[in-house]
Amino acid sequence: MTSLSGKTALVTGAATGIGKAIAAALAAAGARVVINHPHTPELADAVVADMKAAGGDGIAIAADISKRSEYQAMVERMLGAYGRWDILVNNAAVAITKPFEQVTEEEFDLSFSVNVKGVFHGLQLAWQHLADDGRIITISSSTTALMLPGYAVYDSTKGAVEQLSHILSKEFGPRRITLNVVSPGATETETYRTGKSEQFLAGLEAMSAFGRLGRPAEIAAVVAFLASDAAGWVTAQNIRVNGGTA
Repeated sequence: MTSLSGKTALVTGAATGIGKAIAAALAAAGARVVINHPHTPELADAVVADMKAAGGDGIAIAADISKRSEYQAMVERMLGAYGRWDILVNNAAVAITKPFEQVTEEEFDLSFSVNVKGVFHGLQLAWQHLADDGRIITISSSTTALMLPGYAVYDSTKGAVEQLSHILSKEFGPRRITLNVVSPGATETETYRTGKSEQFLAGLEAMSAFGRLGRPAEIAAVVAFLASDAAGWVTAQNIRVNGGTA
C-alpha cells in the first residue's frame, strides 16, 4: 500500500468500533486524521491520544453530521488546521434493528437523518472542498444481502447510500476522485454483542466461511487500501468484507 503521507482524512463516527479502527489504519499510513464524533469528547480524545502515541497526527471534532451547519463547521475547522481534504470515510450510522411493526416514526427519521442525510451532507461538502485525486469510502453493511428480520429500516438506509456512492462515482470521476463502498459483515466491536442473543451471534458466526465474527482491523485494512494511490483504478465498487457470509 502506498503511503498516505501529506493526506488529510475525515472519518465520521470514529470514536468507537470500526470507525476507530479505520482512523488508526489511516494514521498508521501517514494521514492526518480528523476524528468526528457526535458529542463524546472523552472517547474521541482517547483515539487521538492513541494515534499520536503511535506516531500519527489527528484532531477530534464534535459534529452531528445530520445537521449541515455542524458538518460545514467541522470541514472549515479541518481545513483551517490542515489546509486540505483528501479522504472522506462515511462511517457514522445508527443501527436500529427491531421488528418492523415496532419501529417508531422517530426511529425511522433518526435512521435516515444520520445514515443517509449525513452521507448526503458529506458528499456535497466533498464536492466543494475535497482535493482532486481524492478518495471517498462509504461504509454500508453486508446485511443488505441477507434479508435478516429486524433489519428493514437499517438496510434501507444502507441501500440508499450504496446507490449514492455508485451513481456519484461518475460525477466525481472527471476529478479523479474515487467512490467506493465497503460492506462489513458481523464485526466484533466493543458493543456488537450488546442486546444480541448467543443463538443469534452463533448463527452469524456460522454464516462465515471461517466460523467467527470479523475484526475491526480487517475492515480498516480494506478502507486504507481504497484510500491509497494503489486503488486509483477502483471506483463504483461495493466490497463485502465479511468472511464469505454473503
